[in-house]
Amino acid sequence: MHLPAVERIAAVLIMVATPCVVVGVAVLLFLNPVWVGFDQDRSDVARLTGYSPAEVTQVTGSILSDLVFGPPNFDVKDTITGAPVLDAGERSHMADVRTVVLDLGRVALIAAAVLLVAGLGSRGAGWFWRAVNAGARVLVAGVIVVGLAFAVFFDQAFELFHEIFFAPGSYTFDSKSEKLVQLFPDQFWSETSVAIAVAVLILGVGLVFASARLSPESSTAAQTGSAPTAGSAAAPEGRNE
Repeated sequence: MHLPAVERIAAVLIMVATPCVVVGVAVLLFLNPVWVGFDQDRSDVARLTGYSPAEVTQVTGSILSDLVFGPPNFDVKDTITGAPVLDAGERSHMADVRTVVLDLGRVALIAAAVLLVAGLGSRGAGWFWRAVNAGARVLVAGVIVVGLAFAVFFDQAFELFHEIFFAPGSYTFDSKSEKLVQLFPDQFWSETSVAIAVAVLILGVGLVFASARLSPESSTAAQTGSAPTAGSAAAPEGRNE
């Protein structure tokens, strides 16, 4: 069945919007002090920074607050010396990170609005759920490929990510003297990347099955499957009349 032009355009937008929403939700799941603190403990951040666990929590909480809520000053002070924890280059990079995070949030919100408007406008028509299903399938396939690339070539993939989103030279720091890479070391990022990929995969697979079940064709098929029993019971009555 061929869709009208407007519905075809809408279907393409839905296919693009679906992965954007899922990725946005997955990132949001891990952008919180609970996960960050948990993985910092696993990465032995207290030893790397020389801070006590309480100081790690306090410094990280301030950085996360500036990242999510702003203003993007990232001027948290060392509780002992009173000196800034992050130097000028680190603060500048975190401001750039905030821009990327906010842009991701805006894309996810716009994508969510597209899905909401399309879902309401189509009244849950089959083409809407097929487009959602297709977008979720593409996402699942993509996250498997990207996840494998990160697992095998993490350093190269991480470097490529920074080259795409940040200016050259703005994200290179000394792990022996600069706190940003001590607070968020390679182990933290590798484990967080895996966790986000797993979350995207679970959400994507769940959406594939959910969209298939919510499609009117699925309901019709289920009803058709039970129809022969009723029809066969009614047939003898028709012959007796």
